[in-house]
Amino acid sequence: MPSKSAGIIAYRKRGKVEVLLVHPGGPFWRNKDLGAWSIPKGEYADGEDAEIAARREFAEELGLQLSVPLIALGQVRQRGSKLVTAFAAELDIDVRGIRSNTFEMEWPPRSGKRQAFPEVDRAQWFTLEGAREKINAGQRPLLDRLEQLTGGE
Repeated sequence: MPSKSAGIIAYRKRGKVEVLLVHPGGPFWRNKDLGAWSIPKGEYADGEDAEIAARREFAEELGLQLSVPLIALGQVRQRGSKLVTAFAAELDIDVRGIRSNTFEMEWPPRSGKRQAFPEVDRAQWFTLEGAREKINAGQRPLLDRLEQLTGGE
């Protein structure tokens, strides 16, 4: 059975619609950019409500609790068969204030040393056009759905 993730596309209107994307932390992603960015999201278990999971993951990755209403954008399938259920929320946040949770891994490989890394090392606002270049290819249809919802402007 494929893994499932739930996430939120935060968007704001500044002439054009802008979306908030996050860049994964850790050494594997350090020098990757195009196709590496994502909506804030994370895995959830069978039987767990996707909207509750999306709100939890947003809080874990950005350090912000959301109380605004969410708009369902449906699901997409990423490479590796992961299903991502997404929601949209109109809000404006200062990305300089994000505080991500951390994870531990052995680094360098086979060194026996464990290091902590932020799950998200940065967040940034992008126009829809810019976001299409940066986002994981499997999540691009979510940007199209958001554009239809907002009119792109």
